[in-house]
Amino acid sequence: MPNIKSAEKRVRVTATKALQNKMAKSSLKTAIKNFYATIEADPANAQAAYNEIASRIDAACSDGILHKNTAARRKSSFAKAAAKAAK
Repeated sequence: MPNIKSAEKRVRVTATKALQNKMAKSSLKTAIKNFYATIEADPANAQAAYNEIASRIDAACSDGILHKNTAARRKSSFAKAAAKAAK
């Protein structure tokens, strides 16, 4: 238990940020599941689904939720999946 006022504040801030990051990751995972469901159900709509997930990944990257290389790797994987579904 912190005794210093600034340390107490850091505990509060860290808890808040951890919750925000957890919600953002959960939202991203849901979007990924929706992407795969969309390209399975409607392959003609694969490009629109890819654009949506790429935008969400870029937002997570800029917010510091994902590392830039992780974001690039995932976008590449989703682009391949969308192209394969569109064929």
